[in-house]
Amino acid sequence: MTQRIRLVALAAAAFAIPAALSGCAASSGASSDKDSVSVVGFSVLKTANEPVIADFQKTPEGKDVSFTTSYGASGDQSRAVAGGLHADEVHLSLEPDVASLVDAGLVDKSWNQTPTDGILTDSEVVFLVRKGNPLGIKSWDDLVKPGVKIITPNPASSGSAKWNILAAWAHVSGQGGSDDQAKAFVTKILDNTVALPGSGSDALASFVAGNGDVLLAYENDSIAARAAGDDVDYILPDDTLLIQNPVALTTDASAPAADFLKYQLSDAGQTDYAKAGFRPVIQGIDVDVPGANDPSEPFPAVKTQYTIDKTFGGWEKANSEFFDDKTGIITKIIAGLNVGG
Repeated sequence: MTQRIRLVALAAAAFAIPAALSGCAASSGASSDKDSVSVVGFSVLKTANEPVIADFQKTPEGKDVSFTTSYGASGDQSRAVAGGLHADEVHLSLEPDVASLVDAGLVDKSWNQTPTDGILTDSEVVFLVRKGNPLGIKSWDDLVKPGVKIITPNPASSGSAKWNILAAWAHVSGQGGSDDQAKAFVTKILDNTVALPGSGSDALASFVAGNGDVLLAYENDSIAARAAGDDVDYILPDDTLLIQNPVALTTDASAPAADFLKYQLSDAGQTDYAKAGFRPVIQGIDVDVPGANDPSEPFPAVKTQYTIDKTFGGWEKANSEFFDDKTGIITKIIAGLNVGG
């Protein structure tokens, strides 16, 4: 998705969600409970969604609505839904994980025809470091110095891993570097990588436990870690990749699921996500964010902002080129380096 100039009225975000996202069709999945919502999300959403769900349940639409939730690595979650895990809403790390559910007939092909292009949460790729930043990490180039121990999730299962690695690639290609130069740079990044946990949350847990010098991470996850009192700091580099997390309702979603999605895209819902460290996808959200480098100005503009569409030609192209199981550039690099082995 391209970075959007969001001139979206809240009313439009609340009411312009197409019928395809309202669960009007039947699917081969299990029938949903009319008074419940099953949310299947990528791992770092677990804590962020708790206040969103609680505040929705205080509204007239959310009264007496129950929730079940499942969180894990984005690719694993997508495959689980395709394999039969019931979901009314899927909130995943990246577009291909939703596209695979479209291919399976579980999400309508018009899922992203919404005021926010199907995006519910935004973030940035940042560097999580030890408190006080003892290695003086400031830029991508610092990560390839000898002896720097990096942790990033595994792109075979984790959406956040793909954002991280493409951000490193864009650091070279986005500034005019050749593909060979970008490949060499990412190879150095991965050569310094000491662990590839299965998900963003697993990677954060490993880093907080004392492993590694730098964690490639979501900005929101880093803010949440600081807010929780972990001895970490985070660096928003001058050039990085905009993370855009998609949301869709399944074709047999319950009526309350459509109401919940409207709430998530509302001022109140986006305020809750902002407090958890996610960048709002609508305008007009102004809130202090504990754990941010500057809580009163938590989401500074990035000097050089890369996006999947502008920098890589969209997720369909990028996923095939970089992460195909057999031919992907990154897949081959990781296999050749035995990263984390």
